[in-house]
Amino acid sequence: QVQVVQSGGGLLQAGGSLRLSCAASGSIFSISAMRWYRQAPGKERELVADIMDGGSTYYADSVKGRFTISRDTSKNTGFLQMNSLKPEDTAVYYCNMYVQISVVAGSEYDYWGQGTQVTVSS
Repeated sequence: QVQVVQSGGGLLQAGGSLRLSCAASGSIFSISAMRWYRQAPGKERELVADIMDGGSTYYADSVKGRFTISRDTSKNTGFLQMNSLKPEDTAVYYCNMYVQISVVAGSEYDYWGQGTQVTVSS
């Protein structure tokens, strides 16, 4: 019913910038939260940043001041602008959206993007 498609990612050198995008489509009444997670090899998936429908944001300490999360509510799209990238930012990045699929209360579900690789070389 809902698809979440990511774009962006790639290979770049330390200090560079990259922008990830995430677009949801399908049966969407509203999106209360958009989140970006990442998972590095051999590590658990961690929350990088999120943005709520009211605009409040959260950032992991490791990315504060370097990453910026944003959203375009009218297009059901989210973004993660990543600046001053470091080798330790290398990971697969996943977009997550908490979507209400109808006007009926309780019809909220988590949907995930396919993941995108970000590799930062030193």
